[in-house]
Amino acid sequence: MFGYYFNLALRSFKRNKMLTALMVLAIALGIGACMTTLTVFYVLSGDPMPGKSHTLFYPQLDPETMQGYVPGEEPAQQVTRFDAEALLREKRGDRQAMMTGGGLSITPDTQGLSPFFSESRYTSADFFPMFDVPFLYGTGWSAKEDDAHARVAVISKSLNDRLFGGGNNVGKSVRLDQADFTITGIIDDWRPTPRFYDMYSDRYGELEDVFLPFTTSRDLKMGRSGNMNCWGDSEGDSTSVNAPCVWIQYWVQLDTPEKVADYRNYLTNYSNQQRASGRYERPTNVRLRNVMEWLDHNKVVPRDVVMQLWLGFAFLLVCLVNTVGLLLAKFLRRSSEIGVRRALGASRRAVFAQCLVEAGTIGLAGGILGLGLSLLGLWAVRQQPSSYAELAHLDLGMLLTTFVLAVVASLLAGLLPAWRAMQVTPALQLKSQ
Repeated sequence: MFGYYFNLALRSFKRNKMLTALMVLAIALGIGACMTTLTVFYVLSGDPMPGKSHTLFYPQLDPETMQGYVPGEEPAQQVTRFDAEALLREKRGDRQAMMTGGGLSITPDTQGLSPFFSESRYTSADFFPMFDVPFLYGTGWSAKEDDAHARVAVISKSLNDRLFGGGNNVGKSVRLDQADFTITGIIDDWRPTPRFYDMYSDRYGELEDVFLPFTTSRDLKMGRSGNMNCWGDSEGDSTSVNAPCVWIQYWVQLDTPEKVADYRNYLTNYSNQQRASGRYERPTNVRLRNVMEWLDHNKVVPRDVVMQLWLGFAFLLVCLVNTVGLLLAKFLRRSSEIGVRRALGASRRAVFAQCLVEAGTIGLAGGILGLGLSLLGLWAVRQQPSSYAELAHLDLGMLLTTFVLAVVASLLAGLLPAWRAMQVTPALQLKSQ
């Protein structure tokens, strides 16, 4: 029966080519605009650590003075170096890592290559296994090398290609800020989106090129980047252990709900101890959020992307309203044909089904054209200077969503016209013939 209704729909399209083209175009424009904005939103709001994000947590403490204190407000979003090193030393999680962003100069050992500046990350050994960083060659360093302030480094695949032309270069040296470092590992292509582990750098930027021990970076006084907030007497080196400044991101892996509860209690007890010792002044105020909670708290998706998403759906709604009107006009123009079918024994349900099949076929055609418009829209997005623009690509899931949305939208648009069509009275139509 579906094949029969589909054949009738194709015949109807041939009889009303202009009207059919208008409906297909209306659906296509709405789908194109909606899927372009929806794809960008989907890419930017996705889970950067699928399957593991619920086990990775970002602790927050409140080490500041009472000056400017507001009860119930959020604690500092980063931690002091003193607190980060204390938490790392006590190792209450399954894994833990402290980190901050930085920038350093790289002096190639290859003739023809000039020194250049590159983004880096100063962190601790658990960073790599905790975030499931894929390695092309080698591995990260160990906690022993953290403690020894070793001059070791992990580099990205792109930097490896730039410095050595690719290949396994583990064990070779690279000169960073006038100091030689031994390469322990080369990271394969890896770009968590968004870059959740540091909300104070480019959230959708590419991976840092160099990773090295935090302890070593401080020994060599390497340049750092990102947000820093200080209070009280903060004269001198703001990156020293006892400086009253928050500037370090800290992550901990907790594999079970029981461990999460225990760690939250640990943070509370730690805060109480620090206040008793005189370091903290404010009442205990801790937070422990997993990856997705942390992204939601930071409103990681840009506001303009959210606004564009709503505008895309609004435009689709306008297109559907226009399609409803066009379908209504088309079906009611065929009242005499429908009346004859009803007189010959066709049920109202059959007429309703036929009209819905015709609407769904229009939606399918609109989806195909809308897919092309979506690809064109995403291409236009990728031409923008924003760091997230190059991520705007249509994957298989969004491709299927395009067709599902087009068919569902057209079926919804066809409900009222189909219902009106099945209400046609056969006697009145036959009498008018």
